[in-house]
Amino acid sequence: MSLTGIIFILYLLFLLGVGVWTFRMNKTQEDYLLAGRKLGPWVTAFSERASGESAWLLLALPGAAISVGLGESWAVIGIILGIISSWFLIAKRLREETKKYDVLTIPEYLHRRFQDHTNIIRLFSALIISFFFAFYVSAQFHASGKVLHTLFNIPHFYGITIGAAVIIIYTLMGGFLAVAWTDLLQGILMFCTLVILPLVGFIELQTAQQTLGESLLQAGDTNASFTMGKQGFAALTVVLGGLSWGFGYLGQPHLLIRYMAIRDPDDVKRARTIAILWAIPGITGAFLIGLVALNYFGPDYFKTVDVEQAMPLLATKLLPPFIAGLFISGAVAAMMSTADSQLLVSTSAITEDFIHQFLGKELSNKLLVRLSRITIVILGLFAFGLAIMSQIQGRNIFGVVSYAWSGLGSAFGPVLVLTLWWKKITRQGVIAGLLSGFLSTVIWANVSALQAIITERLASFVIAFIAVIVVSLFYKRTNHA
Repeated sequence: MSLTGIIFILYLLFLLGVGVWTFRMNKTQEDYLLAGRKLGPWVTAFSERASGESAWLLLALPGAAISVGLGESWAVIGIILGIISSWFLIAKRLREETKKYDVLTIPEYLHRRFQDHTNIIRLFSALIISFFFAFYVSAQFHASGKVLHTLFNIPHFYGITIGAAVIIIYTLMGGFLAVAWTDLLQGILMFCTLVILPLVGFIELQTAQQTLGESLLQAGDTNASFTMGKQGFAALTVVLGGLSWGFGYLGQPHLLIRYMAIRDPDDVKRARTIAILWAIPGITGAFLIGLVALNYFGPDYFKTVDVEQAMPLLATKLLPPFIAGLFISGAVAAMMSTADSQLLVSTSAITEDFIHQFLGKELSNKLLVRLSRITIVILGLFAFGLAIMSQIQGRNIFGVVSYAWSGLGSAFGPVLVLTLWWKKITRQGVIAGLLSGFLSTVIWANVSALQAIITERLASFVIAFIAVIVVSLFYKRTNHA
């Protein structure tokens, strides 16, 4: 076995060790789901970044840069703006509000904030989270199959199985505390991968007297265009489609719980600075990895090789085995840090919001934690099944993540922004936002004619935002009449 493979295996064993170490620290449901709200700014920032940028960032975005070219740069800008907006608009206020209402989850916060005695908000929120996270987690498992196939040349099925097993086990044992602390290391690894690998690639290309523009032009005229060769309204849709990735950051439950878990609201400012300083070079670096790989291997190479394997392929070619092993571990770190968080949030939606609160089952903290662990196994196995189906059907990670990202961001983003900043929002407006964000994503993503106009990421967010405002104003006016 190569040194790269040995480093990778040691990293996986380390993650399992963290899960075992933190097993006994989870005595209550708050410990298990929010690490007792004791996270400092550094852990919070790196955990939020590692969880926010999944395998999509290290595998799918470089692959999209190879396939699309400069047109994908708008996604880079949109992502960075979305991260900044989320930290400024939501982080501190959400931490204060969720502590004020003494809640552990987003659905429970919305339920108590609007005194929803019908329990509709709590139920719909839990269902939306569980539905979209099943797809999101499956994308991370699918990505693990791609990385392990590149590294060890093993079939995708076994790679998906190994990745899923490690993620489920250490999330099962350690809960959010294990997730947050491993995210700190994983965030560092990911940052190094995203910054150092493209720099090494640039140096290699300069030595070979190659430029990025050459391969872009060889790949096609559209790849060298910021609007993919389109003009007028079609060009505008390219720009808006890329920028629309930013909307999703306002409503991702697995990122929002980082804000809820920070030790003190006053720590948000420092955590925000750290997160933004990570995001700007990190997101840009992922895009550049794709362009460097396109130039290093050439456009013809990716006619027979999956473009979403560009990062591990480039790392093994350009870096010493030890460093390559660490950086490829960084790719797996991206999958795991997102998948573990999403498993926990989905679990909290089912155990805390549905079973404990909606059904009114009074259970001890010990039983709630045990129930959470059982739920993680069930959800993990379901996501594993979806990942196997995606691999068999040839779906790419980019498309699956886009779908889940849009659904969650559109359902919860407009609702949360307006809840925290607009005094006229009503319970009915919240319900309208949740439903319209969910339904418009599902419909828009499955109708090719609508997809041809604009991406569901933008359309569903705008529809949900308008729905919250219109319905809230309607019920305000009705109540005053």
